[in-house]
Amino acid sequence: MVRREKANYLIQSVAHALDVLEQFFGEQDELGVTELSKRLKLHKNNVFRLLATLEARGYIEQNKATENYRLGMRCLHLGCSYVKQMGLVRQARPILAELARKSRESAFVAVARREGVVALEAAEPKDRVVKITPPVGEVLPLHCTAAGKVHLAFEAEEQLNAELAHDLQRFTERTVISRATLIEQLRGAARAGYATDTGEFMEDVASIATPIRDYTRSVVASLALAGPAYRISPERIRGELAPLVMEAGRELSEKLGYYP
Repeated sequence: MVRREKANYLIQSVAHALDVLEQFFGEQDELGVTELSKRLKLHKNNVFRLLATLEARGYIEQNKATENYRLGMRCLHLGCSYVKQMGLVRQARPILAELARKSRESAFVAVARREGVVALEAAEPKDRVVKITPPVGEVLPLHCTAAGKVHLAFEAEEQLNAELAHDLQRFTERTVISRATLIEQLRGAARAGYATDTGEFMEDVASIATPIRDYTRSVVASLALAGPAYRISPERIRGELAPLVMEAGRELSEKLGYYP
């Protein structure tokens, strides 16, 4: 029996329905039948029938005031089911392993908690004698770790003031305990797309982290690299590690449904 390519089994009407849904990806909130007809190069009657079918199933809804169409609640339910099934940790594992291989440093993903950030999953380089073992399950401070600073850097100003302790604890001589200085650092991290820490939490340990977003565009985790400070210099961060970490962060965010 000759096996046929899967492309030969495509159902055109289903493909057109998916084309309609995909027109709403990104910033476009609502679209009318005429605009969709132009974009998809389909007759208006065909577009209307596709919209009516999707509306009946809850994937599209009509704004009665404008008569335009937008995504329906079933799309949200579908996305939530995908994220629940795939999960942050499951999606992060291969990305962490590849990041650790490329950087030859330890990689981990962490989530924010009221008192700090908690590393959930990690991967270590296989060819390093001296390496940092990520503290999976331990609570790390927000203000002096790269993984923690990422969460603070991308918070709204009022939320940042609520989460950031007034008296910042000192862990090493490099720990920043001035709120004004830290906030300036966080603004710089938000502009750069990543945060760093060089011996601020643990002597001779440096780290770099970038935010992870999901389908709601909220920051749900941080992706970090950590290693001995003598290996993670500012020059290496800018030239090598920051691009690697941010690319891995974008990949993981997209796996969680983030659409820039």
